[in-house]
Amino acid sequence: MQEYLIIFLSALASLFIARKIARRVGLVDKPNARKHHSGHIPLVGGVSIYVSIWILFFMQPDWFPNFNYFIISVSLLLFVGVLDDRFDLPVMPRIVLQCIVAIIMMVGGLRLITLGDIFLGYTIGLGIFGYIITIFAVMSAINAFNMVDGIDGLLGALSCVSFASLGIVFGLHGKEQLSQWCFCLTIACTPYILLNLGIPWGRKFKVFMGDAGSTLIGFTIIWLLILATQGSTAIIHPVTALWLIAVPLMDMVRVMVSRVRRGDSPFKPDREHLHHILLKYGFSHFKALMIVLILSVTLAAVGIILNQYNVSQLGVLILFIFCFVFFMRYINRMSNECAVK
Repeated sequence: MQEYLIIFLSALASLFIARKIARRVGLVDKPNARKHHSGHIPLVGGVSIYVSIWILFFMQPDWFPNFNYFIISVSLLLFVGVLDDRFDLPVMPRIVLQCIVAIIMMVGGLRLITLGDIFLGYTIGLGIFGYIITIFAVMSAINAFNMVDGIDGLLGALSCVSFASLGIVFGLHGKEQLSQWCFCLTIACTPYILLNLGIPWGRKFKVFMGDAGSTLIGFTIIWLLILATQGSTAIIHPVTALWLIAVPLMDMVRVMVSRVRRGDSPFKPDREHLHHILLKYGFSHFKALMIVLILSVTLAAVGIILNQYNVSQLGVLILFIFCFVFFMRYINRMSNECAVK
């Protein structure tokens, strides 16, 4: 288990080094009407995760299949993400990049082939439409994790839930190398979480993930989910993947639907995410973080258990839709109550 210690220390060291460079080049997050933190915070969480990926590869080059295609994709995401964090790029270049990395993924042989047995005993194959749906899935995952980065500790914690859940399912099905890869990524996120929360040195060394980090994480998770659900490497049902990223996915869809209903762009930033509503409802930052984290862990655990007991995929999908509808209605009601106060 020496890999865990090396990854942790490497991620921690890279954060301290990168934050100094970030301050010099202006790669910092400044408070504004939507961002209520104080001071200029270095946006270097993604750099730390990226460094950890390379170190893990050098230690165990055989653990991750098609690494060349993967590292090209995350390198592009990191580069453009850093530019976005520094210069605030418009939406279109980011969307184009997300399509490009999805295409690179498919060139590497990884794409959505089937939605599983979710229709009266018949497996739904995607055929040529799988290419389009893969691009949509990649964009959805990237934006889901990008949008959820709203309060200290949240993105890191939800990333750990997804990575650890994937590590568990890979381990349960004998994919030890991929399982270890996922757990190493979980460990790589922990130094960021500590500094982001001010543990143990307080605000002095605080860092943020930035778009570079959130997009890198979202892409890595969708890559692993497709690897776990499709083709010869499939170990879980495709519908199970929804449970492993349930909170970021549900929150993104709910917020985008609300924005469109108001006549706004679905990508227009606001303060209507789940964590924002919990804060407006009166919960402290810590309690809001714990509520979202517990919800995420619970839903991921439900998905893993249902998959392990081979529950009907249609039944699992119906249950997920039920949870999603309940989530939307309940959070929207909380939002309306906050607006009345």
